Amino acid sequence: MTKEKAQARREHLQKMRADQKRKQRRAALLMWGAGGLIIVVLVGVVGFYLVKQARETSLDAVTSAKYEAGEHVWNAVAYKETPPVGGQHNNYWQQCAIYDKPIHPEHAVHSLEHGAAWITYRPDLPKAQIDKLKEIATSTGQQDYMLMSPFPNLPAPIVVSSWGHQLKLTDPADPKLPAFIKRYQNGADTPEPGATCGGPDAITTTADQAPLPPEPTGQQNTPMESLQPSASPSQQ
Repeated sequence: MTKEKAQARREHLQKMRADQKRKQRRAALLMWGAGGLIIVVLVGVVGFYLVKQARETSLDAVTSAKYEAGEHVWNAVAYKETPPVGGQHNNYWQQCAIYDKPIHPEHAVHSLEHGAAWITYRPDLPKAQIDKLKEIATSTGQQDYMLMSPFPNLPAPIVVSSWGHQLKLTDPADPKLPAFIKRYQNGADTPEPGATCGGPDAITTTADQAPLPPEPTGQQNTPMESLQPSASPSQQ
């Protein structure tokens, strides 16, 4: 092999090696670029989901009011909110449960004072939506502190309340409903946390079944504010 041929062969091998290195670098860049793109897409998808979830469960629309606790009365009360979220209330609290007929708000407010979350809905709400509300009421939060009933003349199809807080909704599947329950049921503003929402002194009747109890006379006792957790509600 002549000297010229040997030199040409070396140059050819060097060129082949250089081409191979360029191909490897290009493949590596493509691989890292694709990987980076996938990571960017994943971060974007996760970020979009978190932002969407935060927006859907945002409780910015919750309205709040301040009320003194422990204001027990025997008469009917004219409340500012519909349904009420606090203020004067009957000496007897409502048994936390699901009711198919309206209850006296004076009893329900006493339950709110004990930490209950109260789901109310317009009486003409479609049955499928009422069933969805019942599903949420029986699967979210503390069942011993869950109250649900129809309520005439609501400002929205569905309203969920706790002591001092309220949220208006149109869809029973709105994720804001369970978010409200989890935040405000027995929440920081509960005047009597741990007080029972059941027990022998609780009212289990609906408004059409019994009037507000009359003021006791003589030595008749008024209900005791027990701090023992209530039994699981059975009123349907």
